[in-house]
Amino acid sequence: MRAANNGTGPCGACKFLRRKCVKGCVFAPYFDSDQGTAHFAAVHKVFGASNAAKLLQGTPVHKRVDAVFTLCYEALARVRDPVYGCAGHIFTLQQQVVNLQAELAYIQARLSTLQCLSLVLPQSQAECRSTTTFHSASELGSDLACSSDTSMNVFDLPQPQQTSIELAGSPNPFNRVTEDEDLQALAREFVSQCHPGVRFRPSTSG
Repeated sequence: MRAANNGTGPCGACKFLRRKCVKGCVFAPYFDSDQGTAHFAAVHKVFGASNAAKLLQGTPVHKRVDAVFTLCYEALARVRDPVYGCAGHIFTLQQQVVNLQAELAYIQARLSTLQCLSLVLPQSQAECRSTTTFHSASELGSDLACSSDTSMNVFDLPQPQQTSIELAGSPNPFNRVTEDEDLQALAREFVSQCHPGVRFRPSTSG
């Protein structure tokens, strides 16, 4: 739709109706002689020329452009889809809006989740590092304690040589009694050989 042809010929509406376009034609400012003819044909088929003229005459001048666009849109939609007309197109647009809103909500939720993860992951990584360091230090301390206990156990073990030396050097009363009796027997034998007249009293220890 364009403006009228400034009186050089009939407007698109009058051209379609095959009538003379008079001065002050209500359709002339909105239906040109080129594309206006096809648009007015759809408007005439759906609403009728007289109904469209009454509608425009009852509409304020500054709102007539919007009214003409609405008439043409509804008329062309009804021609393309005689059952649903512009309602089917509007329903399709509404479905697209709902789908886009759902997709937008999903993307926003996903972004918020990723932002929360970006804040939580560094803290969890730091906690894991500290926990790993603590465990490694604890394991190192336990290893050192085990090694120190092992070294202490090694040094605490009794040495065979020292044990044998201590056993050999420790006094044994039974061995000493046996040695005293042997010495006394040897002494008696020596005295009896050197001095045959000497007599020994029997031992009272037994």
